[in-house]
Amino acid sequence: MAQLPGWSFADSPFHAGEQQVQQRLGIREQMETAGRRVLRNFMPDQHRDFFAGLPFLVIGTVDAAGQPTLSVVAGAPGFLSTPDAATLHVAAPPPGADLREGGDIGILGIDFATRRRNRANGLVARVGAESFDIAVKQSFGNCPRYIQAREWLAVPAAPDPLRRAATLGPFEQALVAGADTFFIASALGSVRDKPSQGVDASHRGGPPGFVRVDDERTLTVPDFNGNSYYNTLGNLALNPRCALLFLDFAEGTTLQVAAAAETVWEGPEVQRFAGAERVLRFHVRECVTLPHALPLRWRFREYSPFLGALGSWDAAKK
Repeated sequence: MAQLPGWSFADSPFHAGEQQVQQRLGIREQMETAGRRVLRNFMPDQHRDFFAGLPFLVIGTVDAAGQPTLSVVAGAPGFLSTPDAATLHVAAPPPGADLREGGDIGILGIDFATRRRNRANGLVARVGAESFDIAVKQSFGNCPRYIQAREWLAVPAAPDPLRRAATLGPFEQALVAGADTFFIASALGSVRDKPSQGVDASHRGGPPGFVRVDDERTLTVPDFNGNSYYNTLGNLALNPRCALLFLDFAEGTTLQVAAAAETVWEGPEVQRFAGAERVLRFHVRECVTLPHALPLRWRFREYSPFLGALGSWDAAKK
């Protein structure tokens, strides 16, 4: 089988923030070599086939004030299609006003049943009433680490009115405290003029309770070993504003959290979380709860086998 072409630009596939984190951890040169091999400005055929089989897509954007946002669009498999290797067509209504033509967008496709995930970053090429298109500028896969296996089921959508607040209420705190999965969107705060720059939408997983609720405005999360691209940490190094998304898999409720992040690189707080390489602390600015918003439900199957190597979490509890 012929080798797919890799990164086709003279500039690095990693922006200054990602390079800064890689340099700090002593892996800059090896990640540059790896990135030029596996990061591409088009979707390989296996990615195109993968997206076509998904019932939902996680989308990261940035609002007019520069705040990253996260949302989910859903549809019957086939609602995502690729007219060509650099275009993703989404046959679903745009998820909000932040999705505007020419705007940055980051997407994550994830199949919980197979623990497979692929990502793409780019620009919104077209926005219609019932669909939109994404021009892909950077495409890559991620490893299956920390993904809990679940099976999905389609149900009729029956959303209740949204709830907006400046802090996490009792329901929201309980949802976060019991989560084994969440998503994060991050973005550069400066002018973005290179394919390596833009919005990233990423997955995070761990044992139930790995997101610690310190209070109604503060969350603490361990960061484990991953693919070492450091897309999220690289963005946060230059712009701490981010968005978190939690799903109630049994009820189809979503919780969107606007936050500012700080990275704790070492010390007692990191040591409290078994298996953590560092810790992220999120300061909540706003949260939006959308009860029963998704036309999907998921049945839990099993936890990721990678969780067994993380040890005890008792010391991390307050």
